[in-house]
Amino acid sequence: MTSTVPGHTSQQAAPAPVADEVAVRMRGASAVVGGTTVWSDVSLDVAAGEFVAVLGPNGCGKSTLLKVLLGLTPSHGMVEVLGARPGRRNNRIGYLPQRRAFDAGVRIRGIDVVSMGLDGARWGTPVPWLTRLLAPRRFAERRRRLEQVIEVVGAADYARRPIGRCSGGEQQRLLIAQALIRRPELLLLDEALASLDVPSQAGISALVRDICRRDRVAVVMVAHDVNPILPYLDRVIYLARGSAVIGTPEEVITADQLSALYGIPIEVLHDRAGRLFVVGQPDVPAIHVDGASG
Repeated sequence: MTSTVPGHTSQQAAPAPVADEVAVRMRGASAVVGGTTVWSDVSLDVAAGEFVAVLGPNGCGKSTLLKVLLGLTPSHGMVEVLGARPGRRNNRIGYLPQRRAFDAGVRIRGIDVVSMGLDGARWGTPVPWLTRLLAPRRFAERRRRLEQVIEVVGAADYARRPIGRCSGGEQQRLLIAQALIRRPELLLLDEALASLDVPSQAGISALVRDICRRDRVAVVMVAHDVNPILPYLDRVIYLARGSAVIGTPEEVITADQLSALYGIPIEVLHDRAGRLFVVGQPDVPAIHVDGASG
């Protein structure tokens, strides 16, 4: 694992993933939005069954990284997703974009939101009764998978409730079920913990880790606060000032690494509960690990 901070040497490299298990491979990659390079010279491998977080200040390009992997944002250098160019294997990717909570007046049931994940790549509006009539075996298979994935995320008790009446954590579990229903090999989550209370953040983090380990799904999660997911992570990608540092949390979230990345003195503090706080010059609060996004 090599730090991409110019002139800075990373700590001991982690073992590289086995070639046929690599879900994401980037070598000297850069992202371009509106003719402007958002970040450059990023190199990393994300293996099957690995949980990786993307951290950094507002506007550093965290969400852009996910869009590059989906083929939605132009990139340069080598970017390979599930063995192909970005965008070619999106049917094998589960994606949860940034969102706001559903309004309390939304009446569609949670189970119906989850089922949309089965038809997201098809044109037109799904007509369940027609599928049941014309293809009963396929209908039965779909129902089994729907019930299975709802059980996996622990949403069976409220999946038939209008989603607007579900809590933020319950809504997020249902949306993760939607992203998982087609059995993805790569799961991309953009701010999946935003606006959730602490117990919900812990529950979603543990759920994602369990899915990652059990099903060998590679997970890349954009986060504005590393603390809820810190116990579950394998590695982090920390973006800032157009560059990146990549490694384990212990390797990356240090005063030396972040000072080199930002080009200013940075301190990393721990409270009694083990929570991380990144502090430095007067303009650094925007990069506080507990409060950055975008």
